[in-house]
Amino acid sequence: MPSYEQLSELLDPATTVLLTVECQQGVVGPDSALPELAGEARASGVLTRIARLVAAAHGTGVQVVHAVAERRPDGRGANRNARLFRAAERLPVQQLSGTAAVRVAAPVEVADEDLVVRRLHGLSPLSGTDLDALLRNLGCRTLIVTGVSANVAVPNTVFDAVNRGYTVVVPEDAIAGVPSDYTPAMVRNTLALVATIATTDDVLTCFKRPRRVSRA
Repeated sequence: MPSYEQLSELLDPATTVLLTVECQQGVVGPDSALPELAGEARASGVLTRIARLVAAAHGTGVQVVHAVAERRPDGRGANRNARLFRAAERLPVQQLSGTAAVRVAAPVEVADEDLVVRRLHGLSPLSGTDLDALLRNLGCRTLIVTGVSANVAVPNTVFDAVNRGYTVVVPEDAIAGVPSDYTPAMVRNTLALVATIATTDDVLTCFKRPRRVSRA
């Protein structure tokens, strides 16, 4: 774990963006297409901790971006080149554009100044979307990655961000995957090699700063 001074230097509010990955009703909500993952995200307190991080970011002036995965009713543009995608097509809850399933799930709140980035394909919000351009226009240097799942979307996001030159911070207790013991193994053996690993409380401590001047 980094020291407070090291983490505080990385989390300059003017150059930090907090990203939530697939924290949407159809994934982590009560009527999730993936009830085991949704149950883990809620029972472990991960979703509550993400909500705390988002609220603190709003209060501090750190930009928040919500990454949502969705699909068209006709499936156009969606991947079918892996078992995961084909299985998703058969799930009882579909992440259809414009439906409740693709809204950010409570208790995470979306503020007016937040950005929501949607994707119709792939495994990462940084692949084939406008997220990279938005982050660069925001002056982002450090990306805090939270959300689900530690199995697929979170590591893909971390790798893509690192490959694009961002410094990544992962609050290890603000990501979830299944089974429950997989997430700490992923963090320890993979994410820790490319990202700075912290806790929610560590990040919240660094967020306790005066609100920054707008990025206008």
